[in-house]
Amino acid sequence: MRFDEFQGHRQRQLDASSSLLDAAETNVYRALAPIRPEPPTGMSTVHRCDLARAWLRRFELPEDRSGHAMVCRGVRHGLGVVFHWLRAVQARLWLPGDVYPVYFELARAAGLAPASYPTLPAPTLPRSPADDRPEYLLLANPSKPLGRYLSDSECDAVVSWLQESPHRRLLIDSVYDLGAPFDAGTRRLLDTGCAVLLHSVTKGWLWPRTFGVVLLGPAQAELAELADAFRADPPSPAQLNLADRLLTEHGDVPRQVADELATRAERLFERLPDEVLAAVPTATRTCPGNYFFPVDIPAETLRREYGVLAVPVGVFGKSSWSGSVLTSLADTFGPSSAVTR
Repeated sequence: MRFDEFQGHRQRQLDASSSLLDAAETNVYRALAPIRPEPPTGMSTVHRCDLARAWLRRFELPEDRSGHAMVCRGVRHGLGVVFHWLRAVQARLWLPGDVYPVYFELARAAGLAPASYPTLPAPTLPRSPADDRPEYLLLANPSKPLGRYLSDSECDAVVSWLQESPHRRLLIDSVYDLGAPFDAGTRRLLDTGCAVLLHSVTKGWLWPRTFGVVLLGPAQAELAELADAFRADPPSPAQLNLADRLLTEHGDVPRQVADELATRAERLFERLPDEVLAAVPTATRTCPGNYFFPVDIPAETLRREYGVLAVPVGVFGKSSWSGSVLTSLADTFGPSSAVTR
């Protein structure tokens, strides 16, 4: 079931049964709309290099990497530029098959034929032997709908995968990381020198497709060619102006987002039947800013036996896992709801 099909299915289920617990809302922008900063009313000149340095400072990364920090219009835009370059160099691309269908749409639009690997119920890296082609693996940290950061052992596995070939690289989508600095696992993978980091104001500031940064690795050939591509397709002056305002005047918004999501998650847990709550992994329950909670129970079973409406895992992409995903974004878990167990 595609994402748009599920939206209609969800609404029909809720209309048919007012007693269903809606744990299937996925629109974080609608749920947290009161927190989103207003756009600036005036315009000022903002330079991309200044924004790159401001972003590096916020996430406690060396400012001398500003020449590697490519300003873009968000992770989607950044991936589109990177994917077109991967096509030009005939790279092999691995995508998580059960995270975000848009990854595949962007890759195919760039002329790539990506392979996939699963992340549910835990990430399983590809085992194919390396060859002489450039090989890139995209991972998200934290990963959704897995609902948590990579563990130490999973980071070990990623580092081992990289070390098997000098042609291997990582693409790290960190858009769901609301903290500063980035998670320790992300920083460890960056320290390999083989990673490209993608981040944006989409989740932390609730402004999608506005501003992001693609932090390129140290390989000079990649840097020169990709940097030219990003410089040829910059954000608009209005987007740069908004990004400057978000970073300088609204720096506390990601913390507010994380706090509100934590409160909503607790309200979800209070409403779940004991058997369902026990199926929620501890790591997802304690991950800051998380609102996706995978459970090893099929969505139909949750609806029929427990009165809980969940998201089927197939909405996120192809998966052989039989579980489903709960979310904490519905209005019933919002600020005006008083819930009791």
